[in-house]
Amino acid sequence: MSAGALNILITGGAGYLGSTLTKILLDVGHRVTVLDNFLFGQASLLDCCAYETFNVVRGDSRDERLLIELLKDKDVVIPLAALVGAPLCDRDRVAAESTNTGAVRSICKLAGKTQRILFPTTNSGYGLGQGNMHCTEETPLSPISLYGETKAQAEKAVLDRGHSITFRLATVFGASPRMRLDLLVNDFVHRAVHDRAVVIFEGHFKRNYIHVRDVAKAFVHGINHFEAMKNKPYNVGLEDANLSKTELCQEIRKIIPNFIFLEAPIGEDPDKRNYIVSNARILATGYQPDWSLERGIRELVKCYKILRKSVYANV
Repeated sequence: MSAGALNILITGGAGYLGSTLTKILLDVGHRVTVLDNFLFGQASLLDCCAYETFNVVRGDSRDERLLIELLKDKDVVIPLAALVGAPLCDRDRVAAESTNTGAVRSICKLAGKTQRILFPTTNSGYGLGQGNMHCTEETPLSPISLYGETKAQAEKAVLDRGHSITFRLATVFGASPRMRLDLLVNDFVHRAVHDRAVVIFEGHFKRNYIHVRDVAKAFVHGINHFEAMKNKPYNVGLEDANLSKTELCQEIRKIIPNFIFLEAPIGEDPDKRNYIVSNARILATGYQPDWSLERGIRELVKCYKILRKSVYANV
């Protein structure tokens, strides 16, 4: 390892974000251990096995005896293990609470005071938002799903513990070794490529977006600037991508001109969140995302020439 290399533990490191972040951290010279239960049977870390600085443990992030062993020599802990998304959490509410909140509280309890924790939560905790006002990190959280509630509780535990950073992620998009088609941008582009059409509900509802590689970049940035950034939450999204579902479809149609989208005159979207977000705090630290929404849509079009099946989803 290089002189500046760190020992990093990632729980849930074989997931959509984790499998992207793990490879990037290895490439910049860190030693990475991944703890994952491989819930979806994914093989997303196979290319990491060639790195001598990579270790993988098959296990459960809720197992405190295992956590005690894995935490011993780590400089940084990144708790990604979670049941991600409102539908999956509603399917198994007990597992959602014990994994999304309970396992993170265990890490906060067991980690040493000098060990850094970088934790991702969701900006869906802003719920119905503030109308036309941007949600900042000072905006009170008001999650409207079990998923949002569990992540907000976990974030509070991390920030109360101290020596930590939390990232409130916008809706993530883009290709990953552990692909997910059930994320909004990924889903709409998949439908545009294979079905040429989508029916949307409550198309005026807005949210923010961010590419999965730019999320990984935020973690690397947080590690490299930890002392200046610690003990605060940071919104992570694209400043020019506070878009409604209808506006998102219009962006997709610029790249796939024969894409048709219709708004249903009746019916409701079970995901009621509707907000716009300011990412000024993390931008002020020197972080800049690399992936525009347009670039990500073009990437996904290529991706969907390879992938067709809905097995690449959480539900």
